[in-house]
Amino acid sequence: MNDIDLTNPELYLNRELSLLGFNQRVLELAKQENMPLLERLRYLCISSTNLDEFFEIRVAGLKQQLALGVSNPGADGLSAGEQLARVGQCAHDLVDDQYSTLNDILIPALAEANIRFVRRTQWTSDQAAWVKEFFNMELLPVLSPLGLDPAHPFPRILNKSLNFIVTLEGKDAFGRESRMAVVQAPRSLPRLARLPRELAKGDHDFVFLSSILHAHVGELFQGMKVTGCYQFRLTRNSDLFVHEEEIDDLLMALEGELPQRNYGEAVRLEVADNCPDKVADFLLRQFKLGREDLYQVNGLVNLNRLMAVHELVDRPDLKFPPFVPALPPSLTSASDIFHTIRRGDVLLHHPYQSFVPVVEFIRQAARDPNVLAIKQTLYRTGVRSQLVDILVEAAQAGKEVTVVIELRARFDEEANIQLANRLQDAGAHVTYGVVGYKTHAKLLMVVRREKSQIKRYVHLGTGNYHAGTARAYTDLGLLTADKVVGEDVHKIFQQLTGLGKVSKLRKLLQSPFTLHSGMIERIDREIEHAKANRGGRIIARMNSLIEPRLVQALYRASQGGVKIDLVVRGICSLRPGVPGVSENIQVRSVMGRFLEHSRVFYFKNGDTPEVFLSSADWMQRNFFRRVETAFPVDHPDLRERVLNESLLAYVADNTQTWVLQSDGTYQRLKPTGNQKPRSAQQELLELLTGP
Repeated sequence: MNDIDLTNPELYLNRELSLLGFNQRVLELAKQENMPLLERLRYLCISSTNLDEFFEIRVAGLKQQLALGVSNPGADGLSAGEQLARVGQCAHDLVDDQYSTLNDILIPALAEANIRFVRRTQWTSDQAAWVKEFFNMELLPVLSPLGLDPAHPFPRILNKSLNFIVTLEGKDAFGRESRMAVVQAPRSLPRLARLPRELAKGDHDFVFLSSILHAHVGELFQGMKVTGCYQFRLTRNSDLFVHEEEIDDLLMALEGELPQRNYGEAVRLEVADNCPDKVADFLLRQFKLGREDLYQVNGLVNLNRLMAVHELVDRPDLKFPPFVPALPPSLTSASDIFHTIRRGDVLLHHPYQSFVPVVEFIRQAARDPNVLAIKQTLYRTGVRSQLVDILVEAAQAGKEVTVVIELRARFDEEANIQLANRLQDAGAHVTYGVVGYKTHAKLLMVVRREKSQIKRYVHLGTGNYHAGTARAYTDLGLLTADKVVGEDVHKIFQQLTGLGKVSKLRKLLQSPFTLHSGMIERIDREIEHAKANRGGRIIARMNSLIEPRLVQALYRASQGGVKIDLVVRGICSLRPGVPGVSENIQVRSVMGRFLEHSRVFYFKNGDTPEVFLSSADWMQRNFFRRVETAFPVDHPDLRERVLNESLLAYVADNTQTWVLQSDGTYQRLKPTGNQKPRSAQQELLELLTGP
C-alpha cells in the first residue's frame, strides 16, 4: 500500500479548475431560495467579480506561459495549453449558468418583490420621454463617439469598461462613409437609473444605462442610420510586474506601473449575444483574441454592476438581518486594555465578536505616555482606515511608530502607496518588507515601559487590519502579553526592517523558514501517534490547499491511519477518497453569509493537543515567497474555544457544506433522516453576538 507513488499527477486536482469550482459554489448561493433575495443577487455579482479576477490573473498567466513556450506544469501535470482548454469550457459553462440564474430565477423573483428592471420594449410614453431627457442631460454631454476610419484607428479600451460597437450606414457631415464606431461609457456614470416614482409601478423600478444608450445612440451620429448597437467588455492582464532587484525605490516603481494595469494584454471579450458574428470577429481581431476567448451573454456584460441594487433598495426584509458584534467578557467593562491582556490572553472571533478591541488597543497605545513604540504590518487596510489615523496620531505625538506596508498587495497597491506616503509625512518609519517576499503576516506590537521594565503587548491575526472585512470575513485574533511570543514578534520585525541572520523563534512558526517544515513535522508526528494507537487526528481549515509536499504528507498520514478533516473554502488540489491513498481524508467547503477566511490547524498530539492560528494558506507562495506566521493558542480554554468554534462546528455543518469527491466535483450536504440541520455560521451568530 505505502509504495504508491504519491507524486502521480492523477492524485492531484488542477488549481485553476478548483478555483472555478469555488466560483460555481458562490453562484449556487444565488440560487438558494432560503437566502434573502437581495443577498442572492449579491452572490451572483460576487461570482462575476471573482471570475473577472480569475481572467485578469490566472488566465492571463496561462496565456503568457503559452506565448513564451514556458512549460511549468503543476502537480497535476497539465500544460498551460491543456489548462486553458479545460478552463475555457468550464468558464463558458459558468457564465451561461450566471446569466440563466439572473434571467430565469433572480429577475422574476425581484419583480415579484416589486424590484423591476424596465426594458426598452416595456417603456410607456411618459417613461420614454423621461429617458430621453435623462440621456440629453446626463449622458450626451459626457459621451464621445469614436468613428472608425483611417484617421481614427480603433481606440484603446480600458480594462473591464462598458463599451458599444455601433454599425452605421450613410455619410457624415464631411462625406465620410464610416461603417463602424465605438462609444465608451464613462465609468463615472451609474449603470442603473431609478425611474421617478410618479412614472413607475413602485419605488424600485430601474432602467439600465445600456438600455438608455441603445435607445438614443442614433443622436450621436446625426444624419446617419444606426443599423446595430452592441455592448462589449474587454478583460485584460492586470498583474503588475516589477523587477525588485533592479530598482532603487519600490514605491516609485509601482506608481509608474499602476496606470498600465488598465491596458495589459487582452484575455477575454464579452459581447451581447445578439451581436452578429461579423462584428464579434472584427472585435476579436482588434484585440488579437480567438473564438475561444469570446463570451456571448444574454444581458449586461458587466454583471457586477448590479451590486448597486443591494445599496439602492432599502428593503431590510430582503437582506440578512443585522447583528451586533459582541465583546469578549474580559473586555466588556475594562477601561485599561493593557491590564486586561496582562491578566490573560484575549481571543477575538470576527465578525461575531467586534474588531473594536483591536482599534482600542492601538488607540490606548497611541495616547499612553508609557508606550515607547508601536510596530505593525499592513497588507490590506482600506484608504480611510481608523487604525492608520491612530498611527498618524501616535507618530505626530512623538511615539516611535514603525509600519511595514506591503505595497504589492494585489489590487490594493494604489491605496497602500497613499497610506505609506501619509504615514511617512507624519513621521512614522515606513518600510516595504523584504525584496522578493510579500509581507502577509498580521502583526501588531506595542512596547511599553512598566515599573522600569520593558513589556511587549501583541496582537496576531489570521485576517487583515481592515474594519470592513472584519464585519464580513470570519477571522481570529489573539491579544497577548506572553513574553516569548513578544520576543518572537520583536525578532520578526527586526528581520522586516533591518538586516541580519534569521533568529530562532521559540513559539511562532514563520515563512519562509520554519512554517512549512513545522507543519510537515506535526503531520508526521500524528502518523507516529496513530501507529502507537494514540488516535492520530488532524483538523485543518484554510482558504487554499495546493502545496504538493503538504498534500503528500497528508496522503502519508491517511495511509498511516490518521483521521483527517480539512475545511478548505476555495482551491484544493488534494484528491480525497482514493483507495490506498486518502480514504481517511474528508474535504469540505463551507459557504454562507460570511467569507470563510480563518486559517486554523489542530493536531491531537496524543494527550497534548496543539492549535495554531495563521495568516498562511497551504500554498507554495505562502510557504516560500511570503513572510507569514503561525502562532499557538496555549491557554486550554481558548484552545478549546478555537477547536469548537472554528473546526468542530464546521465539520458538523450539514446545511452550508459542499463535500469534495474523489473525481473533483462537490456535493452539497443536506440533513438526512433524523439529523438536525446545522449551520456553523448561524450557530456562531447565536452563540457569540450581542442582542
